[in-house]
Amino acid sequence: MAPPSASSGSSSSPKVVLVAGGTGGLGRAVSLAFLKQADRVIATYRKQEELDALKAAAGLSGSSLEGSRVDVTDEAAVNQMMEAAVARHGRLDALVNTVGGYASGIKLWELDTKVFDLMLALNLRSGYALARAAVRVMLKQGTGAIVNVAAKAAFDHGAGAGAYAASKAAAVALMDSLAADLKGTGIRVNSVLPSIIDTEANRKAMPNADFRKWPKPEAIARVIVYLCSDAAAVIHGAAVPMYGDS
Repeated sequence: MAPPSASSGSSSSPKVVLVAGGTGGLGRAVSLAFLKQADRVIATYRKQEELDALKAAAGLSGSSLEGSRVDVTDEAAVNQMMEAAVARHGRLDALVNTVGGYASGIKLWELDTKVFDLMLALNLRSGYALARAAVRVMLKQGTGAIVNVAAKAAFDHGAGAGAYAASKAAAVALMDSLAADLKGTGIRVNSVLPSIIDTEANRKAMPNADFRKWPKPEAIARVIVYLCSDAAAVIHGAAVPMYGDS
C-alpha cells in the first residue's frame, strides 16, 4: 500500500496547525508539508536562521507561515503562545510536536543526571505542556488532532540509552492515556515512532551509517499530515512505527 500523499484527506478549508520544533530536521519537513496544502502553520523555533531558511524553502507558501520563538518545555510560555495564536486565528485544528533530544552511548551509572533531566524535558515535558494547552482549546471547539513524535526507542531499549528510551516510552504512555481521556470528544491523539531519521545532523553524527535505510523526514511528514486529516478520523490512540529499513 502506497503512503498517503501530503494532501490526503485534507479538508476544503485551510487548517491552523501548530508545529512545535517546526524548523528542525523533521519539523521543517512537517511545516512544509502542511504549507504545501495551504494550511496556516505556526512553527516554534529557537534559532532565527532556521526560521529564515524555512521561510525561504516555503516560497510563496511562506505567507502562511508564522514563527513563534518559545521554549516549549516552559508551560507558562506555551500557554501564552497558545492564547496568542487562538486570539489571532480563532481556533487550533492540529498540534504536531517534533521537539526532542537524543543522548546515548553512556551506561546508566555513568550518566550525568543533567542529561537525564534534559531528555525528560525535551522528549516528555514538551509534549505534556503543548498537549495540555492545545486540548483546552480543542475541547471548546469539539474537534482537533494531536500528533506527538516519539521514537522506536520507546519499545526498543538499547544499551547506553536509558534516559532517552525512558523519556520516549513515557511520551508514548502519556499520549496513549490522553487519547483515552479524550474518547468521544472529537479530539484525536496519536504518536509516530521513527527510527533514526535521515537528517543532516544525524548524518554528521553517524557518518559511517547506511543512510539509505533511515526513514526520510518527508515520508514521516506525509504520515503526520494524514493523521491530522479528516481521512484519518478513525485513527485514535495509535503509535505508528516508521522504522524504514533499519
